[in-house]
Order: sequence, then structure tokens, then C-alpha cells
Amino acid sequence: MRKNVLFLPQHLTNCYSYESYKSFVTELVERGKTSGPEQREDLIHFTELNARRMKRIEKTTVLSEELKANLERIIAPYTWILISEAWCGDAAQIVPVIGKIAAQNSKIDLKIILRDEHLSIMDQYLTNGGRSIPKLICLDQDFQEVFVWGPRPKSIQQVVTDTKAEGISDHSILVERLQNAYNLDHTKSIQQEISELIELL
Repeated sequence: MRKNVLFLPQHLTNCYSYESYKSFVTELVERGKTSGPEQREDLIHFTELNARRMKRIEKTTVLSEELKANLERIIAPYTWILISEAWCGDAAQIVPVIGKIAAQNSKIDLKIILRDEHLSIMDQYLTNGGRSIPKLICLDQDFQEVFVWGPRPKSIQQVVTDTKAEGISDHSILVERLQNAYNLDHTKSIQQEISELIELL
């Protein structure tokens, strides 16, 4: 059953297109800042890394024929709300792919919002009680929720589950494992999962 959402896209503040989001992240790097209220050194460093990573992923991502065929079948308008932050490593891996997917069909209106500016929305889409991002919310023309995806493809999420099961608390180890998993996956998992969701539209 489709769910009525508790917000309307036109009421969101500081929405970004994918292109304006990229410019926003670049500007943050140039100013030595990151998004969100915490301007910590580690988050600023991650933002710098993510800006480079996004460019690389956008350049190297090739959409599958199956996904493109499903995208061509979309004839009704949809709004995709994508929750992100510049410092988030998973977002850097995923936002460029979703940006490229949305650009394939003009019926998809992609709006990227920052998590910490929209906590009332974020808190409707928690993952195991946490504000994990990125999170993609697909709304139909009546602003009803059609599907929700994120924060990671299932295969990548399994890396998190397995690492926690091992009792590893060192965050740097998890980050390294996630990066390796994304590198090996070459965006295939996210493309497959989004393609399957689009088939249901």
C-alpha cells in the first residue's frame, strides 16, 4: 500500500539538483568546510575525498541496458527525494549513480536535500533506528510514497552487518571494507536494485 507522506516537495528548503549539488560540494571543498552543523576536521577531509570520488564515479558509471529499458517505460511524473550530506562516504558512492539514473528520463524530478536540514523527514526513514544516508524516497504525482531505497545496496550493507558481527569497533576498518566492496561492485548492485524498484512503478 502506498503511504501518504508528511511533507510536500515544494515545501522543502535548499533543494539541489544533481548538478547544483556537485557545485555545492565543490564550493565547500574550496572553502575548507563541509555540510551540516559539525565542522570537524575529519568530516572536512571526507568531503574533499568525496568530491573527487563523485567525479570518478560519475565518469566511470555505465548504466545497464536493463535499467535503461525500465527507465524508458516511465511515462508518469515522479519526484525523487534523495537525502545526503557532503561528508558521507556512502553518499559519494551512490549520489552520482542516482543522478545519472534520474537524468535518463525527464519524468523523474530529482531533489537532493541535506539530512541535518531536514531531520523531520529523515526521522521518517530511519535504518535500524539510525539516521543512515543516503536515502531515496520516490513520490508519485499525488505525493504518495511509491518506494524507499537506501542507505546502501544489500550486498554492501552485508559488509556492515558482518563487520559488526565480528565485534570490530574500529570505524576505519569498516570504512576500508566498504570502500573495497564498492570498488569491486562497480555500481552493479545499486543499478540492479533501482531497476527492480522501477519495474514496480
